[in-house]
Amino acid sequence: MIEVIPLEFDKTSIDEIDRTADYLNYPVIYILNGQKEAYIGETVHFQKRMKQHLKLKQADRKNVDQINLVKHETFNRSATFHLETKLINYFLGDEKYTLQNKSKTASDFTHNYYNKSFYDNELFPELWGVLHKEGLVKNDLHAIENKDIFKLSPFKELSVEQMGLKERVLEFCEKRIMESKPDDTYGDLYVIEGEAGVGKSVVLSSIFNTIQARTNEAGSNLHQTENYLVVNHEEMLKTYKGIAKQVKHLKAVNFVKPTPLLNKLKDKKVDIILVDEAHLLLTKSDAYNNFRAENHLEELMKRAKIVIVIFDQHQVLKMKSRWNQGLLESFKQKAKVAQTYQLTNQFRMQAGKDVIDWIDAFKTKQIKTFPQSSEYELRIFETLEEMHQVIMKQDKLHGLSRVVSTFDYIHKKDGETYYVYESNGNYKLPWNTTGGKTTWAEKSETIAEAGSIYTIQGFDLNYVGVVLGPSVTYDETKDCLVIDTNLYKDTGAYAGIDGVKDVELAKEQIVLNSINVLMKRGVRGLYLYASNQALRDELLHIQREKVQT
Repeated sequence: MIEVIPLEFDKTSIDEIDRTADYLNYPVIYILNGQKEAYIGETVHFQKRMKQHLKLKQADRKNVDQINLVKHETFNRSATFHLETKLINYFLGDEKYTLQNKSKTASDFTHNYYNKSFYDNELFPELWGVLHKEGLVKNDLHAIENKDIFKLSPFKELSVEQMGLKERVLEFCEKRIMESKPDDTYGDLYVIEGEAGVGKSVVLSSIFNTIQARTNEAGSNLHQTENYLVVNHEEMLKTYKGIAKQVKHLKAVNFVKPTPLLNKLKDKKVDIILVDEAHLLLTKSDAYNNFRAENHLEELMKRAKIVIVIFDQHQVLKMKSRWNQGLLESFKQKAKVAQTYQLTNQFRMQAGKDVIDWIDAFKTKQIKTFPQSSEYELRIFETLEEMHQVIMKQDKLHGLSRVVSTFDYIHKKDGETYYVYESNGNYKLPWNTTGGKTTWAEKSETIAEAGSIYTIQGFDLNYVGVVLGPSVTYDETKDCLVIDTNLYKDTGAYAGIDGVKDVELAKEQIVLNSINVLMKRGVRGLYLYASNQALRDELLHIQREKVQT
């Protein structure tokens, strides 16, 4: 049985611990907390570790005055380390305390161990229940797991591949920061590439957290460096700023959109700039957004010693952000030193290769045989109403399930309500509303709305219902998708066609990229409703064929 033992965090209480206590030389977890801040750790030398923390009380451990010791008869060092990592992540998502913890390194990596599933699936929920009863946490696990700040937590347990990448990037930064010279025109460039759902943003969040922690470490080459994490995506910026509120050594001012940062820095050079969703950076001037230069990435490389970017050419959604491998390669050539890493393992979608391959074929306008899948629900609907009803049921069961749509319906920011609707007009959903500090999908009322590509890019849903609007059609003779770019209502996506050789092909690729992004949002399932009758009939047909076999 899990025990949580409260103790005062002071010298007298720690000195008076019974020397025969069974937890003194045994793996335990502990939570140091005050009114607003907390620190979570694990140790096999509890009394000695508490004395070490007391020495830090005037610096790193101020604002905590209580110890909550967590013990269990089956604890071993692997288990306590693993549960410590889980607690840090869930405390971040719970948002009751600001965390004093710093990020983990490869030497702290949580490995697989005997009976790990027991600690994950049985003992951790029991521990959380005790902490909830004692008032140390305020949310249940299910609610936290659906929060964006939990999913993008810098304390997230990384895979072996992700942790290896993190260490490579940190080593690159520690080394290259010393090689930079004031008269360098461009900084160094590290490019992390990968498809939607491979965990790029999680790695970047973890890397930035460690970099910011090292700014306070005198022994690091990153000591007292000035660094920023940039993202040209309003909804994702909200999530990063939410994380900054919960982690003591992170500051919201270090999370910013590219144009405001460039305008703030002017000609000043900083140390490291990390860019999430770099495919959203502008590739031409944009007076509407007050960007007067020609390329966001080029300007960032002029103003930082090191630039680290996350990039996916299949998520380019605007002409004025028209990235491709050739353009990216030109900036690698301009960089003083450039390195690239390709992330490949899919983490978001709990789907087999057959489902991923089917979606990947769809984004190239091919409709393949319906995939066989028992662990992931792929389903076609006859009506938008029916799909929405199932999404609402899934939202009640699992949370974070929403309808989203291709940008094929008028959507203006003029205070009026605009709708996504069935082809016959019998059923409609209002387009998403935005604003406030909470991201769109986390607002309970948005279950009655349809989200756009701009509210959902970069985020997870448990179940996603995708409306393929009128621009997505089907040619029965050629047995392939046909994109009618004239029916795509995101006119801003087509702005800036100057210099584009094949405008129609470029427009088509933007629509296909948006479909790809929308279809890869669902962790547990993907539902589809096609507005175009011919496409809907074909999708329903291949679904029936699969059922019959």
